Amino acid sequence: MKTIFSGIQPSGIPTIGNYIGAMKQFKMLQENYDCFFCIVDEHAITVPQDRLKLRKQILQLASLYIAVGLDPKQATIFIQSEVPAHAEAAWIVQCNTAIGELERMTQFKDKSQKNGKTSVSAGLLTYPPLMVADIILYNSDLVPVGEDQKQHLELTRDFVERFNTRYGTASQPILTLPEVKIPKKDAGGRIMSLQEPTKKMSKSDSNTKGFISMLDEPNVIRKKIRSAVTDSSGKIEYDPENKPGISNLLVIYSAMTEEPIEEIATKYADSSYAEFKNDLAEVVVAVLEPIQARYEELLVSEELQDILDEGAEKAQFVANKTLRKMRNAVGLGRKPRRK
Repeated sequence: MKTIFSGIQPSGIPTIGNYIGAMKQFKMLQENYDCFFCIVDEHAITVPQDRLKLRKQILQLASLYIAVGLDPKQATIFIQSEVPAHAEAAWIVQCNTAIGELERMTQFKDKSQKNGKTSVSAGLLTYPPLMVADIILYNSDLVPVGEDQKQHLELTRDFVERFNTRYGTASQPILTLPEVKIPKKDAGGRIMSLQEPTKKMSKSDSNTKGFISMLDEPNVIRKKIRSAVTDSSGKIEYDPENKPGISNLLVIYSAMTEEPIEEIATKYADSSYAEFKNDLAEVVVAVLEPIQARYEELLVSEELQDILDEGAEKAQFVANKTLRKMRNAVGLGRKPRRK
């Protein structure tokens, strides 16, 4: 069975874009892969955090992981900072990565150019090696990511090939070379803003009408979808280039119901935008309500704590095996004693 690793930052409540593009896919992936789903809280502190708020968001994200259908008997669900191997492996990655590679990362380039290098943390430059460590520690064969994270997976692959060439042999590579798994856009791989349908939906959007949070109340969801930007034609059809608004809503409907976009467009060919939006709102509410109910149960339960304890223990066992190979390859510590 192949292994999949995926990590999400606890930087706020995920949107339906996060659910459709990632979390919903996780539920299906766990059936056929050995899955490690990580709450990457160490990545979150590359920017200043309120410690109490961060801890709350970590548990909220963990609760949502399970509420959407992740089964701790099938998948390993854990918090990154509870597995120290991540930080130690990241140091080995940094020491085998050129600074030029890190300075080419889009996020660092954008933020350092905008704010100046003296005002951004060193963690913004060096967090990609931590992401590399996250992936390689679990011998990941596949990593499901959005298009915007593809550059980090290329860095990971470059590092693995370099490390194996430098310290391993062709017949005995030390680290597993991961493949990138990017969802197709029309399958929900990129859900757009409800207010600016040419821009990706984001939980950090200053316009709260642009996104639907997974914890939005039903009436809030209905209101946001009713106010979603479309166009003046009134014709329901999938045409992302010329009609991004209604096309985005069709993608959301399809992702939530598993109905093909073409069939949905045909079904609503004689309907108004208002009718379609009303039905879409009920579809979204029907999917999110049971998730929200399960989330509320988990958030205050010992069950969640037990799942995270067990996940950290399992993750640590696997990660430490890989870390020992990396430490041995670069010559850290003493030579293992024979027993």
